[in-house]
Amino acid sequence: MTHPWFSASAAPRVLAHRGFVPRDADGIVENSLAAFAAAHAAGASYVESDCHLTADGEVVLVHDADLSRVLGDPRPVSDVRAIELERIMADRGGLVTLRQVFSSFPTLRFNLDVKVPDAAVSVGRTVARHADRVLITSFSDERRRTALEAAWAVGGDPATSAGTATTVRVLAAVATRSSRLVGLALEGVHALQVPERHRGVRIVTPRLVEAVHRHGVEVHVWTVNEPADMHRLLDLGVDGLVTDRTDLALATLRARR
Repeated sequence: MTHPWFSASAAPRVLAHRGFVPRDADGIVENSLAAFAAAHAAGASYVESDCHLTADGEVVLVHDADLSRVLGDPRPVSDVRAIELERIMADRGGLVTLRQVFSSFPTLRFNLDVKVPDAAVSVGRTVARHADRVLITSFSDERRRTALEAAWAVGGDPATSAGTATTVRVLAAVATRSSRLVGLALEGVHALQVPERHRGVRIVTPRLVEAVHRHGVEVHVWTVNEPADMHRLLDLGVDGLVTDRTDLALATLRARR
């Protein structure tokens, strides 16, 4: 399956994980306007981010359910109004809302993880007009499908990657060596986005990559920050690296071409 989301650059792709925070950035945090701008300036075509809902119903691009790790504020995102979150983020790189991000970065593609059920419908409706630039994902297949259905309802058709349950079915099908079962498990999915290992078990193998590719689906691996790991995974034929080190990943790709 092809989708316009994949047309921004040829595979293998670099997906800037929560934007890009350079080592010398002063006070800038992940998933901020400045982090997205830094990813774009470094040459990234794709940004991975996360969707939460504020107290007043604004979809914001924030990873954690609360603000403690990034901003030192223990409150849940869902308890904070967007205008207050904007004030808090003003000197940390700037708040990014889903409504604003497409006009702020008109050439970027976005890989959006729906983190909470309450955000799913709003995410789908908001991205529908920009569906050619969006891939929707979630650990929860239910949240992912809810967002997709909301986009379809208003005429949008984003790309999508597998949630956890779908990924488990794909892995089980690959283990059977049945191409038919792999195809059924991947139905409706454009990408399989997985860690290289999970709890000590290797997920990304040559057999997995070959089986998924046979059905026209890409394999993206997260979160890959070391050049040696990047080279090893690219040698396996993976199509995308989700990374905190956008600079190193892009340099690695350039060196291989």
